[in-house]
Amino acid sequence: MSLTRADLENDLLRQMFRKAHPEVRVLSDAEQEASLRKVIEQHPVGADVWLFGYGSLVWNPIFHFEERCVARLHGWHRSFCLWSHVNRGSLQKPGLVLGLDSGGSCRGVAYRIAGRHAVEELRLLWRREMVLGAYSPRWTKIDTAKNSPRAIAFFVNREHPNYAGKLQMETVIKTLVSTRGHLGTPAEYLLETVRGLIEHGVRDPYLLELRKRVLAMHPELAPSHAR
Repeated sequence: MSLTRADLENDLLRQMFRKAHPEVRVLSDAEQEASLRKVIEQHPVGADVWLFGYGSLVWNPIFHFEERCVARLHGWHRSFCLWSHVNRGSLQKPGLVLGLDSGGSCRGVAYRIAGRHAVEELRLLWRREMVLGAYSPRWTKIDTAKNSPRAIAFFVNREHPNYAGKLQMETVIKTLVSTRGHLGTPAEYLLETVRGLIEHGVRDPYLLELRKRVLAMHPELAPSHAR
């Protein structure tokens, strides 16, 4: 299952989490709005907004944008450092999703959102990324082929209980292939992210090694055209 714009408009992710785990706290409308406002108020009113995507936003952005391009973020790297209890796993058997953790650098896809639609589009994004508050959205500088704009990026919240920290690759691989959530498996998430990045000319050695080892264990997961 891939998320759609209608899913976000209907607030599907919070509904799924509340139904699956009513005992786990999700951010309220007011908390999500306050988080969004805290970020957007640091930006000129009506100006276009850049957003940096490094995981599912690469291959399924959903929001409307004016342009996109490859960009690099310095000082942070992409890793499977967040436990997932609904989307890609369960409370009993958590899956993993990507986050931006400190150190190194990361190449991803940057999107320019028209200023006149920015708040509306970002509100949908907050419904997607800020169900639990496991990310810390804030402004950062990215480098593109043309310039170095400020962009919003979703960094991992190290204070959140879902933060997994630096895991051994064997642990990551075992989790990727042995868990499943409402949106599918972490292995599928990995393969889609690698595919999306390669389509933009980005080859991430960490993700490519994970893909190689996952497919060696489970060749049936390979896309049909690659078999």
